Order: sequence, then structure tokens, then C-alpha cells
Amino acid sequence: MNRLKEQYQNQIVDALMKKFGYKNRMQVPKLEKIVVNMGVGEAKENAKILEAAAKDMEIITGQKPIITKAKHSIANFKIREGMPIGCKVTLRGEKMYEFLDRLVNLALPRVRDFRGINPNSFDGRGNYALGIKEQLIFPEIEYDKIDKIRGMDVIVVTTARTDEEGRELLAQFGMPFAKQ
Repeated sequence: MNRLKEQYQNQIVDALMKKFGYKNRMQVPKLEKIVVNMGVGEAKENAKILEAAAKDMEIITGQKPIITKAKHSIANFKIREGMPIGCKVTLRGEKMYEFLDRLVNLALPRVRDFRGINPNSFDGRGNYALGIKEQLIFPEIEYDKIDKIRGMDVIVVTTARTDEEGRELLAQFGMPFAKQ
């Protein structure tokens, strides 16, 4: 079993029960899924760019991404409905815990001038959104083999009901929040 999942089931649940005064272990918030999304605007001119982005995402997450298509036509951006414009992966279970472990312990410390992540990027229901500017912070990506630096969004979906519960849950998992 994954080290992070074991830690969650023991120490993190106990710490959250003590802090928020839950009477039952089932009330404790937990991670539901992690969605990694990469918007590739240049894909409208060149389909190979989207394939390269999907390949990078597959290397990072360990799961094959699905291609996302435009829902609406937008003339200013030269996008038609149904055009492929990005890719995303939804991670659950073991892969989710493994990705979170690599994100917290390997990738985020490699960001230049890193002072912690924004503690205010919660949505009001305990879910956290994080923007990553370049895929190079993940050690699986080889610098020589990428064609272009691309950013991605990482959304951590939890069962927490409030932002405070979600923030504490992610802090227990080792998420490096910036001091305010």
C-alpha cells in the first residue's frame, strides 16, 4: 500500500478528528480525485502539438489523458465547436496518492524562487486549484526531449465541506502553503 495512503488512514484522520471535533471517522474529509488539465491553444494549427502535450502528461501522471474538445465556437480565438484544444487526466486511488506524493515532495521544491503555494486558491467547498507554469518541474520529463514548455492546472477534489477543512487536510498531506 502507498505510504501516503497509510499515513492518511492513521495519523491524518486522528489529527483532523482532534482539530475539528468529529465524532466519527467517516466524517473526516478525504481526497476524492485529482484532475490534471493542460490547455493547448496552439493545437488548432498543428495537431502534433497536442499529441506531444498528451505524451508529456502521460509520463507525468502515469495514465493516458483524454483529449478535450471545444464546447463552443469562438471567432476571436479561431476556434470551432468540437476542435481538440487540450487534454486532461482524472486520477483516483493509488495513482492519485502517488501523484500527490511526487507533486509535494519532488516537483514543487524544484520550482524556481519557491516560497509556498497560495493558501487562498480554494473554491469555497474545500477543493484546491493549483497552476503549474512548466512541466519541467516533474523529474520524469527530460529537458532535451520536450518541444515547448507548457503549463497545467492541478485540481485536488476533496470531500471537505469548508475551505478550512480542505486546507488542513492538504497541509496534513504535506502541501507547502505559503505563510501569510
